[in-house]
Formats: sequence, C-alpha cells, structure tokens
Amino acid sequence: MVEKNTTTKGLSPKNFTEIASVFKKHFRLALESCSAGGKIIPKMCSADCDPQFCKLVKSSPEGTKRCVEERLRSMKIAFETGQCYISICHAGLVLVCVPMMDEDNPIGAMFLGKCLWEQVTPILIEDVNRRLQDLDISAEQVTGELKKLPILTGRKIHEAAEFLFDLMYEVSGLDPRGIRWRRDRTNQQSQIGEFIQEQKKLGTAWRYPLESERELIGKVKIGDQTGAKEILNSILGTILFHNPGEMHLLKARMVELLSILGRAAVEGGVDINLILEKNLDYITKITVIDNQEDLCAWISNALNEFIDLVYTSQDARKVTQIRPAINYIDANFDKQISLNDIAKASHLSVSRLAHVFKEQMNITIIDYLTSVRIERAKQLLLATNQSCTEICFQVGYNNQSYFTRTFKELVGMSPRLFREKNRRDGKLFEPAET
Repeated sequence: MVEKNTTTKGLSPKNFTEIASVFKKHFRLALESCSAGGKIIPKMCSADCDPQFCKLVKSSPEGTKRCVEERLRSMKIAFETGQCYISICHAGLVLVCVPMMDEDNPIGAMFLGKCLWEQVTPILIEDVNRRLQDLDISAEQVTGELKKLPILTGRKIHEAAEFLFDLMYEVSGLDPRGIRWRRDRTNQQSQIGEFIQEQKKLGTAWRYPLESERELIGKVKIGDQTGAKEILNSILGTILFHNPGEMHLLKARMVELLSILGRAAVEGGVDINLILEKNLDYITKITVIDNQEDLCAWISNALNEFIDLVYTSQDARKVTQIRPAINYIDANFDKQISLNDIAKASHLSVSRLAHVFKEQMNITIIDYLTSVRIERAKQLLLATNQSCTEICFQVGYNNQSYFTRTFKELVGMSPRLFREKNRRDGKLFEPAET
C-alpha cells in the first residue's frame, strides 16, 4: 500500500480484494487506499469508491487539491492518535480514515464513508452548496448528486471503522504494536483529562492519593490490568491537575509510582533482581522524556510489563480463584452481602476463600469490602447533596452509627467533617455530567 520499493511490507492487491469483499458484505461501502504521501492506489480501490458527487467536486483542479489536502490531514491525525479518524470533509461528506502502520512506520490508509449521516434537508443542501460555491459547480447538480448518496447513522459509521481496522491488520500481516501503543496513549490521555475535569468540578483540596496507591498495589499483585490502569490514570490525573507543566516534579512523582509498581510486582511473586533491572531500564528512559503525555505513557508501559511478569511468576490458579470474589464485591458492595455469598460466587468454601484472599491480597475479604464501600461513600459525599444517612444505605450499610464509626476509622474524620473540609466557599460543586 506504499509507493513501489519504499518498503517490503504492505497490502497487496490480493489482500485488498479479500478485505473489500468481506467488508462490503457487512457494510456495503466502498474502500479507497492511498499511500502515506496521499497518493491514490488505483489497484487497491473499489470500483465504486468515487460516487458521482465526488467526481463532480474533483472536476476542477481546486476541488481535487482540496480532496488531497483532506486525505493528508486525516492521515496525519490518524497516525498521531493511532485511531480511526472520522470527519466531515471539505465538501460536507462523512469521511473515515483507517490508518495502516507497521510498528511505528506509517504505510498508508484506507478511506471509507463518502456518505451522509442524516437525511438531505434544505439546511444540509445550503451548507454543502456554501462549501462548494467557489468551485464553479452548478448548485442544481450538487443537490441532485447529494440526494443519491447513502445515509448511515453515526453508530454504524463507527462500527464500520473499527471493523475495517481489525480486518485490515488481520489480513495484511503488519505489526500493529506501534498503532496500538498510540491508541492506548490516546485513550489514557482521554481518561486523565476526564478525571481532571471531575477534579475541577469537585474543587477538592490537594491530597496525595495514598488510598489509591494501596488499591493499585492490590490490583497489580493479582494481575488485574484493567482495574490497575483505571486507578493509575486517576492517580496521574490528580498529580497533573495539581502540578501542571512542572516536569522535574512530575518526573519525581513518576519515579515514586515506578517504585510502587515494582514493590507490588515483587509482592505478586516476581523476582526482586528482575524488578531492579527493569526499574533501572525505565529510569534511564525517563531522562530523555520532555512532555507530560510521554511521561504518562512511560509509567503505563511499566505497569503493563510488571503485570505481565506477575502473570508468569505467581500461582495463576490462586489468582483465578479470588478474581470472581473481587468482581462480585465490586458489583454488589451496595447490597447486603455475606461471606457465604462471596464464596459461592467463587465456587470455594468460606474458609478456603478467606485463606487464599488474604494470602494474595494481604487484606481480609471484609476489609476489602469495607474499603470499596467507604471509597464510594467519599465520592458521593463530594459529588452529591445526599444526606449522610442516604449515603450510608446507598453504599450497603444498614446502620448509620456503624457506618460513621467505620468511615472515621478509615478516613480519620466523620463523613460530615470530610464533606465540610472538601467544600469550596461553603458550597458543594455539582457532580460531573455523564
């Protein structure tokens, strides 16, 4: 899918025919391939990839120039983010760019779409004609061809983009690690950004998230990658919110987190010498990082690698035994649940589960359930105007005195005082919109 002789890897016409055939069965859309330089590859384009509307737009040199610029802009964004890029092109059509890379090397892209995601209305016709008014094209012709274009919902367009992404890499045999890394990085920055916005709305005072650290250690020890990433990103969001742009301080915080991840991996069964070797390698790499995004990706890579080491080092059977218990608690903490309920969900006896859980998590089942409930109570105290009594019942307690006593033991203050200390100007902020 690149210019001849620039690489030994890429998409062949045979590969393209297979992809286009499978894709069209599912979505009935044509595909257009182009090189990393924006040049169309005719042998790897569907026969109907250019609807008459697009041919009309490209009937002038200026129209053709704009279409090329649109492709290049879409590919640039797709390569940088590692994700399919969906946009409204200069002529008003839906255009989807699916990037193709081999490790970190941009190879080219496939485009699909060239359709509408809403019915043709007078407003849409007016908008499209306004976009094309300086191309010397008849408004009647534009309107006539516009009405012939297919219409797909936004959801269907997203499904088509993701389907083609997976299909293209499966058939091409290219190494998707580079683009997956970009996708992970983009998703991580999105999660961190959402967390920072929540922090701004809540207006909470700065406090290093020690409790989140403890949760992170527990997740790493049992190899829960998804849960660990969510907690890590919340910690990163808190750090970046309170220390924006301070690279030296941010690097120091990241090294602290690296140490925490390493300790968790050792507690999860990984050899200490291997972790020390990995830590040294990561610390060497951090010296050349000069931006926040790469710092976050750096610590996320360390998390992934340490969890992989935990998987290969610890007794996988025991971890498998307690994971259903953790999942059950996380899903049902707001209900009245017993040790017997949790053990039943894990298909173990209460005594066996209690032993394995404490061995792997370094915390009892009841203490873990309590920490989940209190953490949720803290969120509700800060993000809602519900009374302490209402929150007590909402997080699974049926006795307010017991809830208050437990909260104070873990947090160091009563629920009411915790809320007051985290108010700004005496008022609670509204919870973030979802």
